[in-house]
Amino acid sequence: MDHRGRLKRLQSELHHNRLDALLVTHPANIRYLCGFTGSAGALLISQSRSLFFTDGRYTQQARAEAQGPRVVITRSSPLVAAAEWLTAKGKKQGLRNLGIEGEHLSVAERGKLGKTLTSGFRLREAPPLVERARMVKDADEINCLRSAVLLGSGLFDRALEVIRPGVKEIEVAAELEYAARRAGAEAMSFSTIIASGERSALPHGRAAMAAIPPRGFVVCDFGVILAGYCSDMTRTVHVGSPTEESCRTYGAVREAQQAAVQAVRPGVRVAEVDGVARNILKKNKLVRYFTHSTGHGVGLEIHEPPRIAAGQTEVLQPGMAITIEPGAYVPGKGGVRIEDMVVVTEHGCEVLTPTTKELITI
Repeated sequence: MDHRGRLKRLQSELHHNRLDALLVTHPANIRYLCGFTGSAGALLISQSRSLFFTDGRYTQQARAEAQGPRVVITRSSPLVAAAEWLTAKGKKQGLRNLGIEGEHLSVAERGKLGKTLTSGFRLREAPPLVERARMVKDADEINCLRSAVLLGSGLFDRALEVIRPGVKEIEVAAELEYAARRAGAEAMSFSTIIASGERSALPHGRAAMAAIPPRGFVVCDFGVILAGYCSDMTRTVHVGSPTEESCRTYGAVREAQQAAVQAVRPGVRVAEVDGVARNILKKNKLVRYFTHSTGHGVGLEIHEPPRIAAGQTEVLQPGMAITIEPGAYVPGKGGVRIEDMVVVTEHGCEVLTPTTKELITI
């Protein structure tokens, strides 16, 4: 990973955004910019230098991982240490306009920062400079995502072995998560979703103590973290013989998902991709049961920009990694979701998820 290059590119943007310095506190942004993977740190970036503050628990780790900034070990909190450094030396270096990550600072942290800084500093919420950079993945990041997707998709075979009537959803999730760890995953990307029968109509129906019924859909949504990067996939299977209505619902969602994937290419607005999926579900009289966006970005975090949804104006660019995951959730009956991860290429997209989308009956 070219962490030094990322830092330099960010430094070149500070002046254009009327910032003398940027204080980065969100762990994913810190990892993206310098490689540090710990949970406590503050990265202070000016146009000419960068300093990374962390506490004594991370002395060895910070010196081994942080690439680019000077590492400063502090006995106080990293945020306070950064403010104290600015108070002592920042004014002399002309660092008066300080950008902060407003979405990632609590009210208490912002108050503490304001109290520590002396008068003369101007705090303002910076635009999402790091998040914008993170939207477009480089070759190393795409390789990490591809590896995470392959590891995660391999878990679906284990799900098919375990899903049976009477087995608890949480038992299926446990088997998936155990298999993920054995395969080398650092963690799951999010709480595993195994939602069966009527519960499959819950878009975020996390695995519960409910037993899988003799007949009905089972939505399986899961992902892993590998080398810091997340994967995300959903497949829906059917226990017992599906009804004609179930087959129609599944077929409509699959058609919407495939059409949305085919719509992904550079220059297309994300709202257009969402509209493609939504129009097919509308044609099949299911659009009112599609209650979430068509997808989202994936990278160091499971949910990143861009959001693939109506009203969003972001334009797809080569290197963006996104999910395509339309669904239909009919209360009292059940739901279907099919999800792939794709990377935008120069002329279209590459589907990373290799798993079949045929309706599997158990």
